[in-house]
Order: sequence, then C-alpha cells, then structure tokens
Amino acid sequence: MFLFRRRPARTTPAASHQRTRDEGVVLLDVREGAEWTAGHAPGAVHAPLSALLAGADLPRAAQGRPLMVICRSGHRSQQAARLLTERGAVAVVDITGGMNAWAAAGLPVVDARGSRGSIA
Repeated sequence: MFLFRRRPARTTPAASHQRTRDEGVVLLDVREGAEWTAGHAPGAVHAPLSALLAGADLPRAAQGRPLMVICRSGHRSQQAARLLTERGAVAVVDITGGMNAWAAAGLPVVDARGSRGSIA
C-alpha cells in the first residue's frame, strides 16, 4: 500500500496579500537575510529556510497561526511549507511564484529601512 503525502495548498500573491490584510494570516518569508534586507512584503515575518531546516522554531509572531509562505521564486517556500506541515503547523499555504510574482503583481515591497525595496 502506498501512502501519499498531501502537498500544502498553493495560492497567488494577490490572494495571499488580501488574506494577510483581511484575515490576519501571517506572511512568512523564508529567504535568506540579504534577500530579506533588500526587499520584502510589508508586515512579513522572516524565518530563513536554512534556519528552519536546522531545527529553528518559528518566530513567536508566526507560532500557532495560519501561514502563507513565500520565497523568491516559489521553490524554497514549497520546501518550507512541507517542512512546517510535517512539524504540525496549522493551515500552511505556499505562494506561487514567490516575491518575483509578488512584485510583478504590483504588490508592495519595502527594504530594511521601510523604503521601496527590490527583489534580490
């Protein structure tokens, strides 16, 4: 008998932006520090995939809350969503296309100082 693991749900940047605004879902950015500093979505919580893979806990602001996971292009966020789901996180959704698609959709991106950011 084969057991199939259910993949985490996926959604678009626009839908995730609305859910984080209207429903209080946490936008979890799993890119590395330099990428985060160059530009991220306002209000996102940073938790690098490398730290999560090494066993780090989610930041307090993301613990026990529904999560929308994003990276640069969508690959690392899929990996992080699977990992977090396996760890028992509730309602983990991967954002297709990552921050590249987020910015292409005209959604806001800020740098570490709160100024207009860029995707690194």
